[in-house]
Amino acid sequence: MDIPQLDSYLRIQTSADKLSAFLTFNRMTDEFSCSVSELTQFIRSKGVVHGLRTDVLEQICHNPVAFCKEQVNIAQGDNPPAGKDGYVRFVFDMEDEELKPAEGQDGKVDLKEVTKLKNVKRGQLIAELIEPLAGPSGMTVTGEEIAPKYGKRARFKIGKNVVLNGEQTALYAAIDGLVTMTEKGKTNVFPVYEVNGDVDYSVGNIDFVGTVVIRGNVLNGFRVRASGDIRVVGGVEGAELESEGSIEITSGIMAGNKGFVKAGRNVKSSFIQDGIVYAGEDVIVSQSIMHSSVKAGKNVVCSGAKGLIVGGVIQAGEQVVVRTLGNMMSTATVVEVGVNPQLREELLQLRSTIKQSYESNEKTEKALVLLDQLAAAGQLSPERLELRAKLNATKRQTNAVIDESKARMLEIEKTLEDTDRSKVNVSGTVFGGAKVVIGRYTKFVKDSAQRISFRLVDGDIALTPYHS
Repeated sequence: MDIPQLDSYLRIQTSADKLSAFLTFNRMTDEFSCSVSELTQFIRSKGVVHGLRTDVLEQICHNPVAFCKEQVNIAQGDNPPAGKDGYVRFVFDMEDEELKPAEGQDGKVDLKEVTKLKNVKRGQLIAELIEPLAGPSGMTVTGEEIAPKYGKRARFKIGKNVVLNGEQTALYAAIDGLVTMTEKGKTNVFPVYEVNGDVDYSVGNIDFVGTVVIRGNVLNGFRVRASGDIRVVGGVEGAELESEGSIEITSGIMAGNKGFVKAGRNVKSSFIQDGIVYAGEDVIVSQSIMHSSVKAGKNVVCSGAKGLIVGGVIQAGEQVVVRTLGNMMSTATVVEVGVNPQLREELLQLRSTIKQSYESNEKTEKALVLLDQLAAAGQLSPERLELRAKLNATKRQTNAVIDESKARMLEIEKTLEDTDRSKVNVSGTVFGGAKVVIGRYTKFVKDSAQRISFRLVDGDIALTPYHS
């Protein structure tokens, strides 16, 4: 059947975007018949030249009656896919460092391996913008090329002490300092204060907005504060170290029960002896924690070759991981998990507040009883009347404090029940004399045991086989 005859039977239409073509029968008679080549030639004569669906055309020619009452898709164009997105390429590896220091096969931990400062000089390139790339071009069913699509353009997230070039394609340091990624992916350069020796009388106390690196020891009585990290290549004596970031101490802490080490994130040290340590997240120690108070919002890990915790109180919001807990002399050693140490402290403070409030109310009550007796006898002077009003106001205020404190205590105590994931893992030996607390439950260890985990099972602390 030639084209003029097919024209009376068939109609070809394209979509608005010319990415699809459709065939529709105007009418159907017994005389209708055509080959694939004739149908193809007819469709091409109507301007549809790309993306023909030959399998569909063959079906139409073989059995036209099956298609005479519906619109049939006979050609499909190529919609161009999106190209590759642009991105920011950093000169430094900006991925967060692993929380755990490098550990060899012998179990020894080398804290030096995690001290990698991203130092830059003023004017040094930090990052550059890589432009997005175009994908392959597309084509309509009528043979017209469709322009390729580009990926999304990346943007710099500007923090402190960084500048862009004129074309806004490169990011540079405005000062000497440490490249740091903060919340929402902003790139900053924080200045670094470096001490090439001990923190002693020749240096004095340090209070610095940025990161502090000390290539010596921090001696008794001195204070180091930083809004960034603190790195101590030497040791820390009875000093005060406070950081909004992390604190790393290569040689360890020997504090003599003086000072403290407090970090917003992590504290890493080779050992802690007679120290007070607090970390918002993890405390990681490679050798030992002895006769110290250690509090971690998340985990305390002391699992190196020695991995000893003996004496003192260890508190962790989630887990304590240790190789040896306690010693053969049954030295009292307390390990508490399942409640953030800050909440534990708040709970103690609330109990103290309630006790003091009740004592205060008792004194107020005695005074009010006396004043009420005087009032009944008509002997209440204006001054005493004013005092009675004040005492009643004080009583109401104190009762309000008691109610608020009790409500807050209830909130905290509810968290004591949510201790399913909390556990104490002992990969070596736990000795008698150790005390393990999980949430509101307590377990006293009488006999030594090997490779066990303390966890909460059916409302009691159970000893189960150790699992890392």
